[in-house]
Parts: sequence; C-alpha cells; structure tokens
Amino acid sequence: MAYAIIRSGGKQFRVQSGEVVRVPSLADKNEGDAVEFGEVLATGGDNGVTIGAPLVSGAKVTGTVVKQGRAPKVLVFKFKRRKQFKKLKGHRQGFTAVKIDAIA
Repeated sequence: MAYAIIRSGGKQFRVQSGEVVRVPSLADKNEGDAVEFGEVLATGGDNGVTIGAPLVSGAKVTGTVVKQGRAPKVLVFKFKRRKQFKKLKGHRQGFTAVKIDAIA
C-alpha cells in the first residue's frame, strides 16, 4: 500500500490513498473542492522508500475537501495567588478534513 509524508500548515502528515486526514485550515477551499499537496517529503510502498532532500521531485498528493470545521475548545486558565488575578481564555483551532484520492 503506497503512502506519502506531506507538509501542510507547518505540520507533517503520513497519508494513504482513501484516507481522511485533518490538516490545519485551508481557508480558501470549500467542501467538494480539489486540493493538491505539492510539498511531499517522502513516499513509500511496494517498490521501496523515496526520501526527498528536502522534497521528492515530481511527487504530489491530490485530495478532496470533505469538511471545514473547528476542533473542540481548549481552555487556558491563568492564576496568580494572593493577587486576585484570574483569567480564562478559550481557543478553537480550525481544520479542513481532506480525503486523499491519489498519490503520484
């Protein structure tokens, strides 16, 4: 089974064909749009492993946007003792779910 390691949004993901992967938000894409990942760091499969330096030339991964969403809320609580200081802040990271169609 062929796989690839791609870089998207400053993070690296190991993907296989047919898999759904959550990448950091691709704001300009809507559900059903095609996505192409050109930053392929490594590929592997039955014929061995190819590691890029830093990228594998000519390799690309294509997919389709399945969903745009936001992750569950992460709460950050700051507290200083004896100073009557408390601060609660929340953050929700955006993500794009992409179904991998082909690794070439």
